[in-house]
Amino acid sequence: MKILVAEKMADNAIALLKGNPGWEVIVSSPAEYAAHLGEAEALVVRSAVKVTKEVLAKAPRLRVIGRAGVGVDNVDMEAATAAGVLVMNTPGGNAIAVAEHTIGLMISLARHIPQASASTKSGQWEKSKFAGSELRGKTLGVLGLGNIGREVVQRARAFQMRVLARDPYVGAALASELGVELAEVDALYAQSDYVTLHLAVTDETRGMINAAALEKMKRGVRIVNCARGELVVAADLLAALRSGKVAGAALDVFDVEPPAAGNALLAEGNVIATPHIGGSTREAQEEVGVRIVQQLIEYLQNGVAVNAVNMPALSPEQFRTVGPWLDVAERLGAFAAHVAEGQPGSVRFVYYGKVADMTTHLLRNAGLAGVVNRYLSQKANLVNAMQIAGQRGLTVFEQHDPKSGRLDAIGLELATSSGTVSVEGTLLLDKPRLINVDGIPLEAALDGHITFMKNRDVPGVIGHVGTVLGRNQVNIANFALGRQPGPAPGGAPLCAVAVVETDSTVPEFVLTELRQHPAVLLARTVTLNK
Repeated sequence: MKILVAEKMADNAIALLKGNPGWEVIVSSPAEYAAHLGEAEALVVRSAVKVTKEVLAKAPRLRVIGRAGVGVDNVDMEAATAAGVLVMNTPGGNAIAVAEHTIGLMISLARHIPQASASTKSGQWEKSKFAGSELRGKTLGVLGLGNIGREVVQRARAFQMRVLARDPYVGAALASELGVELAEVDALYAQSDYVTLHLAVTDETRGMINAAALEKMKRGVRIVNCARGELVVAADLLAALRSGKVAGAALDVFDVEPPAAGNALLAEGNVIATPHIGGSTREAQEEVGVRIVQQLIEYLQNGVAVNAVNMPALSPEQFRTVGPWLDVAERLGAFAAHVAEGQPGSVRFVYYGKVADMTTHLLRNAGLAGVVNRYLSQKANLVNAMQIAGQRGLTVFEQHDPKSGRLDAIGLELATSSGTVSVEGTLLLDKPRLINVDGIPLEAALDGHITFMKNRDVPGVIGHVGTVLGRNQVNIANFALGRQPGPAPGGAPLCAVAVVETDSTVPEFVLTELRQHPAVLLARTVTLNK
């Protein structure tokens, strides 16, 4: 397995990777890493490497991208998901570093520290010019109470600041625990002496600090941005600084990095600028490097996706519970898709017993992958199955039934233009087993080379199957039979189903012979790899 490290990482993080037998770790650079993409199964980046659709196209074996840091805006998430590549990051790994930088910038704005230092170094002694203000008693508006925002709050309260916060995903209980007042954004703007940003860039947040937002703020407000440059409309901030509406701004991030020569914001005397170093402490870089490597190892060795960005995330404990059922779901989907006829239209999942109490998003994705891989050349997996299903117009339903008193099981119903196939599966001795097809109970392995048959329940069919397969040198490994509960209305023959496991795939001409018996309604092959 080849692991490509495209940017500088802490030495102990690299050592962790190299400690895995059979792994080849390629330590490269943003300028040279592309030459190694063709064989890479894992890619580790920070912020300099842009993982675009074109980069992904050069990496056909890639399974996972590890971003050592919080944001993933340097990764084309849609393209990665479409390619079935898991993307993970390390939220919180540099939270303390960024929070400390934020507080440092606030103090620098309050006390004019960079300007005073430059003046003093130039031989001047402008003591009265650089008289500042205290943070104590001031109101800080925090936009975003994620890992970094919460760390900023703790430090701001140590300075005896009043803290207002806006985060639609934080409730009153957490706000009370943090000692902050939740406020609508307009109220936060109107009352804050300092406004600090700790948000991801989304359609809703891009350019949120614009002329309209600035107009709602106090005159003399100070703006701190250690999150993303795209959150601020630079021209609007510049105008507010020049008008005196904004007394000062401290920027660690810019919409274009590095800023172009002649950037007007950088020429303003009341702007403090740093080169995106909020998370750049020795401790933080070591922390995020080690964390992302640990997460990669856990995923590549055990399939546990920690801090996944484009896949439903489970804790290691949850994964240990759900993990064995992923194979059941995927094999059920593949089985149903192989025995069904017509164009697929919808998939319904029903979870019974203890399975219904699990976090089932990954089970859904596994089952969908089994279904769509039957119809498409594009390989579906846990990462991209839901996206592919949506692109193909496949409707997906889920139902949880924990109290039915039934066996722990997964039911999957595939509706097509020609009808519906329903199957159920469970785990028996940790192996996936088929326990029902179209309402007919049976018990068979979901494994190997399978011929599925449906027939009228009349004498002679089993003998016909044995004769045809024997005549064509196809050895039967296992034979499972299920019979429709009767009696049928009017004395009509009931249906039966058979799952015949063989040592090799049954050829099409042999299936044709099987179908020649007048009672045989369906004969199809399914290969489920061991």
